[in-house]
Amino acid sequence: MQVQIPDKLYFKIGEVALLADVKPYVLRYWESEFSAIRPNKSRSNQRLYRKKDIELILRIKDLLYNQGFTIAGAKKILRQPVMPAPPSDAEDQMALPLDPNRYRNFLEEVRADLTKLRKSLEHPS
Repeated sequence: MQVQIPDKLYFKIGEVALLADVKPYVLRYWESEFSAIRPNKSRSNQRLYRKKDIELILRIKDLLYNQGFTIAGAKKILRQPVMPAPPSDAEDQMALPLDPNRYRNFLEEVRADLTKLRKSLEHPS
């Protein structure tokens, strides 16, 4: 389900909690776990979230609640480089070839993680 974020500069924690459908204490906890969530504070010390904060919160919620990641797993996913979307048909003719070395580190990490997972499944403790 796509959440429609209103066109405002700042949002209070209650508004963000409603948009993300989580309790305010969950947002405060995520702030302590994910350093990228850093809302500004008002003079009265209220949290003021920006649209990019809400987008990140929605991404974190999806990773944790829908995709089944742990906090540590979600942190790892969020640290990874964003893969570009495949070009549309109109862009195909103008697209430059991808540099095969660009995602080498990412793929090596995935391979190492899969190898560890396979070994742990073959030899449970």
